[in-house]
Amino acid sequence: MSKEKKAAGPHQGQEVLTAGKPLAAAQGAMILIHGRGASAYDIMELGILLDGDELALLAPQAANYTWYPYSFLAPIANNEPYLSSALATVAGLVERVKAAGIPTEKIILAGFSQGACLVSEFAARNAQRYGGLLLFSGGLIGPPGTPRDYAGSFDATPVFIGCSDIDAHIPLARVQETTETLTALGADVYEKIYPGMGHTIVQDEMAQAKKIVDQVVNESN
Repeated sequence: MSKEKKAAGPHQGQEVLTAGKPLAAAQGAMILIHGRGASAYDIMELGILLDGDELALLAPQAANYTWYPYSFLAPIANNEPYLSSALATVAGLVERVKAAGIPTEKIILAGFSQGACLVSEFAARNAQRYGGLLLFSGGLIGPPGTPRDYAGSFDATPVFIGCSDIDAHIPLARVQETTETLTALGADVYEKIYPGMGHTIVQDEMAQAKKIVDQVVNESN
């Protein structure tokens, strides 16, 4: 693994952890977004388990270990300017990967918890064909009733979203709303709800996510 730093905004000066195949030599990439209180190192372990050899793996670090200070269900303005900075971090990494010659249809966006919320919101605001979205215990950002009038089309991007039915942080209704919204934008969403599961990632979720990762890898080889 190697570390890099870039500048400007609450999160933009933080390190970006890299692993897997060097970006210049890779045919595909996975951008991994960690949860609240966690680190780029934590989420990178997930990326390496899913694919440690074929894809370029990039995991940015949030300032003070959190992408935004309040719940993802809080009014969006309450989480500014951190949320906009976090979204810009993801956008910057997507552009960096594209600049290396990897198209968006070979880019996987993955996140857990707060990271999954950030990935959901970024992708919905920037709907296009991605290699895949891996959403572990998360959903679209904003309070109940937030308009979901996003533009663009996912063009059949494969999406896995997994969550517990009793997650203390992620209401089941928001997971379902996220599935409905991404599907309406043209994504091919597989939602799986795990009865009684904690706020974690279980082996079955890894297996579901690996199917999407393997598809990108096989198409790239």
